[in-house]
Amino acid sequence: MKAAEIAELLNEPACAHNKKEKSGCAKTKPGATAGGCSFDGAQIALLPIADVAHIVHGPIACAGSSWDNRGTRSSGPTLYRIGMTTDLTEQDVIMGRGEKRLFHAIKQAIDDYSPAAVFLYSTCVPALIGDDLDAVANAATEHWGVPVVPVDCAGFYGTKNLGNRIAGEAMFRHVIGTREPDPVPASAQRPGITVHDVNLIGEYNIAGEFWHVAPLFDELGLRILATLSGDTRFREVQTMHRAKASMVVCAKALLNVARKLETDYGVPYFEGSFYGITDTSQALRDFARLLGDAALTERTEALIVREEARIRAALAPWAARLKGKRVLLYTGGVKSWSVVSALQDLGMTVVATGTNKSTEEDKARIREIMGDETKMITDGSPKALLQAYKDYQADILIAGGRNLYTALKARIPFLDINQEREFGYAGYDGMLELVRQLALTLEAPVWDQVRKPAPWAAQKAVGEPLTALEVHHG
Repeated sequence: MKAAEIAELLNEPACAHNKKEKSGCAKTKPGATAGGCSFDGAQIALLPIADVAHIVHGPIACAGSSWDNRGTRSSGPTLYRIGMTTDLTEQDVIMGRGEKRLFHAIKQAIDDYSPAAVFLYSTCVPALIGDDLDAVANAATEHWGVPVVPVDCAGFYGTKNLGNRIAGEAMFRHVIGTREPDPVPASAQRPGITVHDVNLIGEYNIAGEFWHVAPLFDELGLRILATLSGDTRFREVQTMHRAKASMVVCAKALLNVARKLETDYGVPYFEGSFYGITDTSQALRDFARLLGDAALTERTEALIVREEARIRAALAPWAARLKGKRVLLYTGGVKSWSVVSALQDLGMTVVATGTNKSTEEDKARIREIMGDETKMITDGSPKALLQAYKDYQADILIAGGRNLYTALKARIPFLDINQEREFGYAGYDGMLELVRQLALTLEAPVWDQVRKPAPWAAQKAVGEPLTALEVHHG
């Protein structure tokens, strides 16, 4: 990828931070990335496309250290779960065999799995030795008749966020706009209801959570052409240009796709969230607003009244047990503000939230929800998190899986909110799962047990001698 192309992706025009600072989004020096490199960002943005063969071109560690690190789920094909790599060695680099190995890897993937397409991810080593991903992709497409898409995302280009945008650029350059949508099937047509085609951008179906929301779209007459990229198929991504509206679920990841769909194809977009009752309802309202269908607006309001009443009744017994509990939230991106809204719906107090991976828009929304005096955390080190937990008198830490052992060692309640989690929290029904997990975590009897003095410490307090084993454990 050329330096000018990287600079263009860094200076995303739709990013309010860029407009304000005129300095572009986070830049970094090669080898100094934090929280993932460009390759990692591109791979996790596209990996949920379930019927595609994803080939990592580079040493095996690039694939092995990052594969399947997002808990996305598929309702059909599982090809995306199979790790594929060219496994470059020193001999391949010295002898210049990288492109040849990649071509044979594409052949094996097509012969063995008959994928809808093949995605090629470049890593640092082939980029440094000059392997031409575009040339190999074009030759393979012509030879086998299967779309082969190059994703030039060498890790030293920059951060994980830049990799997200590189992935979006690859989709826009090679995939979106290459097929027309299928006609609306007769089974989906209902009298008096106009079916509108929409996109979801930056929705990854973590732990299958979007399946909580999808039935609402069906009921309203909104056909999801594609989610980029949770539980989606290659042929769906090809048709995204024909949507009538798009929702950007994770603004920091694929905002460039939404902007280009608007500028090149006239597809308007908005940024929203499916975490929490309030935000889910607002997202549905925003679709109705952009589509400008009075009948859709009426159906949307009726559905919101019904669903909010249903879920609030179901939440009441749980929410009463959580009301007033204090939460330290350490995450980033859209979750830094959307989860705040969800917790406030439950009557909980968010004492501070992490913003290490949040955009300026994310921070503005945090201030809007929590007030100007809100406390934002940028230092996610174990020492800093535990000190913040103590200073703000929190009752539970909600963060990513990497903070799990920090919390357990400190004997404090912890709930995983990031991509590795096992439970989906999106939509109205997702709120019920969230409140259930919060209550089970906070009320677990283990916290009282582990905070009690050790038996040998209690014995020492009353003057009893310790055994050798007890001394060792102490």
